[in-house]
Amino acid sequence: MWTLPAPFYQPVNDEVALFKTAFEQRLPLLLKGPTGCGKSRLVEHMAATLGRPLITVACHDDTSAVDLVGRYLIRGGETVWQDGPLTRAVRTGAILYLDEIAEARGDVVVVIHPLTDHRRTLIVERHDEVLRAPEPFMLVCSFNPGYQRSLKELKPSTRQRFIAAHMDYPSSELERKIVEVETGVDVSTSKRLVALANKIREVDNLGLAEVPSTRLLVLTGNLIAAGMPPRRACEAGLVQALTDDAALAQALRDLVALAF
Repeated sequence: MWTLPAPFYQPVNDEVALFKTAFEQRLPLLLKGPTGCGKSRLVEHMAATLGRPLITVACHDDTSAVDLVGRYLIRGGETVWQDGPLTRAVRTGAILYLDEIAEARGDVVVVIHPLTDHRRTLIVERHDEVLRAPEPFMLVCSFNPGYQRSLKELKPSTRQRFIAAHMDYPSSELERKIVEVETGVDVSTSKRLVALANKIREVDNLGLAEVPSTRLLVLTGNLIAAGMPPRRACEAGLVQALTDDAALAQALRDLVALAF
């Protein structure tokens, strides 16, 4: 997997240099930012650039330490141990990416703590094993502070084990470049899509749970590049993706009509 060309990633600030330095210094990295701003793409890009295997775990409410570390299974009448993604990453010196770490259960944080300080060890209690992470191993976590503020939050004792990078949506110029490279749409279309997204982001009284992300612009651009009329593409890629409220959807359609 790590021999493939690096996925396209457009740096916004110094996050690429920070990631590389963290990898070289064997430091855990926390990526903070809104949905669809490029956190996962950055990790994929850097893993390919650094030539390391990448193991990704999309965390959710039921993600437990057992899911990450491993468990005993019954196979052919025998009990065998099966490593989880965290254990595999430590054994192989991979980059482990825990996406939306704040969503996971509390025991996940407990099991990764020894990997985030000078010990760089994984304690596999169920297998009676202690693994020391090799030099290439890197732990990267991400979360969305805006979304988590009213739900779950990382404890200060956990946050202070990481160096952190704040990520946000790119400037209009960079976002247009991303849309053009990722979708192949022309300059005029990319400008209109980015201008539309910025307009939606700026209107505070719309009441959206999430504003349109760069990812949504790319998805919408792909529809347009495939020949779908721009307004229909925006309906599917932006309006319906952002809300189920009829009045809010109509307000978004009005903005789409101004852009296209």
